[in-house]
Amino acid sequence: MSHKRIPKRKAAIAVGGVAALGAAAFLLPMANASQDNASGATAAPKTLKATGASNLAAQLQQLLGQAFAGSYYDSAKQQLVVNVVNGDNNVIAQAEQAGAVVRQVQNSTSALEAVAKTLKTKATIPGTAWAVDPKTNKVVVSADSTVTGAKWDTLQSTVQGLGSNMATLKKSSGTFKTLVSGGDAIFSQVQDGTVRCSLGFNVTASDGSPAFLTAGHCGVAAKDWSDSETGQPIATVDQAQFPGNGDFSLVKYNDATTQAPSEVNIGNGQTVAINQAVDATVGETVFRMGSTTGLHDGQVTGLDATVNFQSETDPNGVDTVTGLIQTNVCAEAGDSGGSLFTQDGGAVGMTSGGSGDCTSGGETFFQPVTAALQATGATLGDAGAGAGAGDGSATADPSATAGDQNGAGDQAGGDQIGGTADPSATAGDQSGTGDGTGTGTGTGSGDQSGTGDGTGTGDQSGTGADNTSSSH
Repeated sequence: MSHKRIPKRKAAIAVGGVAALGAAAFLLPMANASQDNASGATAAPKTLKATGASNLAAQLQQLLGQAFAGSYYDSAKQQLVVNVVNGDNNVIAQAEQAGAVVRQVQNSTSALEAVAKTLKTKATIPGTAWAVDPKTNKVVVSADSTVTGAKWDTLQSTVQGLGSNMATLKKSSGTFKTLVSGGDAIFSQVQDGTVRCSLGFNVTASDGSPAFLTAGHCGVAAKDWSDSETGQPIATVDQAQFPGNGDFSLVKYNDATTQAPSEVNIGNGQTVAINQAVDATVGETVFRMGSTTGLHDGQVTGLDATVNFQSETDPNGVDTVTGLIQTNVCAEAGDSGGSLFTQDGGAVGMTSGGSGDCTSGGETFFQPVTAALQATGATLGDAGAGAGAGDGSATADPSATAGDQNGAGDQAGGDQIGGTADPSATAGDQSGTGDGTGTGTGTGSGDQSGTGDGTGTGDQSGTGADNTSSSH
């Protein structure tokens, strides 16, 4: 794990500590809410940051009641678009006065929820997923490369039976699988070898002790976790949820004096301070840190997604997880549990699983941070430490362009704690490699050559051998 030890066992762990590799587009800073209309006429839509759009959407959902049929963020125009079905004109006018773009749609939220229930009953097939797409006002059903033959026929007939105006079906590249590893690498020794996951966000447990959140399938796979492959355990799983309604774990540091700063390490001594937990908004741009693939960005494409992973313990079973965030951000084996966050320091989610890779692209699902905090009773932030803990003091110019970062392996760049950065400043052409090609599903094995204290290089090669390392 890329972090520095501070005297008195203050492990100042900056989550997401890897060299930033291969992220995509630069983002310009978004303006705060503006353009209030002073007249009594229909107000012009407000210009909003994604976080502001999420907050406005929550308010309008209460205002519109059953007329509310979802919303999404138009990142090009920096506006919130709200779907309304059979809405009262007066209430719609209030929504427009609040600054949203109001759009009349056909399908209500309850109708789309009914579609999801039908899919759960008739099409819970490993390798499938579905989520409401507010842009199309339909449920989008995805099937990975394993859904063939009779399974595909069943899925296709089920979707067709829902009606073309209610749901659409698409094929996804690769295989939906849990992806262990992510931000700062964490390790656990189990009977079959080494399990490797990733720290998501540092938090404070309900009893005041320092802890962190990671993926639930990591907490189910192993109880004791270390910050190096051969090191002594530094944290113990307190709560874990997987499968079912979520994929999250709360892991408490064994040393109560551990300082766990609330920040994401994006490499080269640069960090992004995490200041709040935020709900995802469809259409907003988000960043993901992973110890295999580094920093990548993309858009949220769906909320409250259901994913049917092939069971890791039963070859004929399925691990269904609900309530996830769907995105087009890529991920690979070794990225599970890692941090999903916004440009302005909002904690959004932890990597659960997905399909595809960071060469051809793919889709990835995340556990919402807000739901994990509510379920565990933890709070986002430091337990007895300042967010800037660490020896480094480097800061990044958010407007700077990214240069090539050639660090290879899981966490090139060594100890990278101090400093703050705008993730968009380093999300560019970053040609360093972090090969995470080796694993199948969650506990699929793959050698980790060249690991040690978590700061060195090392590929995750694809086949099992002695001392195998599972990458989720």
